[in-house]
Order: sequence, then structure tokens, then C-alpha cells
Amino acid sequence: ENDIVVPAIDKTIKVMRVFDGQLITEAISLDATIKNGQIISDPATDILKMVVLNRYTDAKPAVAFVQGFGFKKGAIASTVAHNIIAVGVNDDEIVRAINLLIEVKGGISLINGDEFEVLPLPVAGLMSNLDGYQVACMYELINAAAKGLGTKLITPYMTLSFMALLVIPSLKLSDKGLFDGINFRFTNLFEKY
Repeated sequence: ENDIVVPAIDKTIKVMRVFDGQLITEAISLDATIKNGQIISDPATDILKMVVLNRYTDAKPAVAFVQGFGFKKGAIASTVAHNIIAVGVNDDEIVRAINLLIEVKGGISLINGDEFEVLPLPVAGLMSNLDGYQVACMYELINAAAKGLGTKLITPYMTLSFMALLVIPSLKLSDKGLFDGINFRFTNLFEKY
């Protein structure tokens, strides 16, 4: 959890706003929720922490914030974006969702308190070696469980995967940090920097 702590250097942060059924995001500036000198997820304002962890190199995770997932509880994670990408309402559940994927060597996961779901994708973290119908059924179940966290997104896992695709505007998160897809350069989380 210490690896994804965000010290509150400033109160205004850049946030990725997602839209249902869209690949693009909107870059907005919002006041962060600060607790004990750290910026945290705030389900009440739908500003959630997002983390991207490099799967191929031992590196510190990149952290940013997103609006539009609508989770009231829990966290989800995926390797369909090649690296591990996760979003959730608190650091504990985000880290547990990530660690589930590390254990199974790729896939999609969900944490909701003490409950968890995981769909392993052992072929490069993108595909399964199981029967396609079986995988589709497993995906429907975990997608429905993600909707149970409070999201209104039709496909929260697909939306999550595209949050790390830098070539699609406007603001995305890679394992190297927050990326401005309009000006095509990395940018700081904090508005003033």
C-alpha cells in the first residue's frame, strides 16, 4: 500500500473523466480528498485512485485519479492493457486486486471486502487456454460482480483497459505516469506543477 500513497502536494489534481462506451477521456481539474496528508479515493464524489504497474520490470507503480467508474466499494484490476491496471475505492482493495493478478500471472480480478473473483488469462495476461464459451461465462459473472460495486458502465473492465492506451486523448495513465494525449507529453498529477 505504501507504493501507491499520493502525498498531498497541492489540493487541485488532474483527473481523467471516463464516459460509458467511449475510449476517449476528458481531462478535468478537481479538488482532491485529503486525509492524513495523502490524496485518497472518494466514492462520494466518484474520484477513484487508479494504478498502473509494469508487469515486465520492477518499477514503482504510477498513480492517478479517475472519475466516472462510480464504484461505491471494492476494486477491479486487469492485465488486458498489458501492464496491470487497477481502480478502486481504497488502497487495500486496489493492492489486493493487483496481487491476485500477480498470483495467477495475468487476468482480471475483483475485490469487494473479503470477497474476490478472478478470471485467469495465463496466455500473456490477454488470453485463456480454456474453452471460449467457458471464458465468456466467467467474464459475464465477473463483469456483473463489478457492476455490483456501483458502476453504471456497461463494460467496466474494457473501460479500465483503455485508460492505459496513451494514443487516445485526452488524459491517460501509463506505467511511466500521467499522459496528456492532446499535447502528447507526460504531465504532473497536480494542476500547479
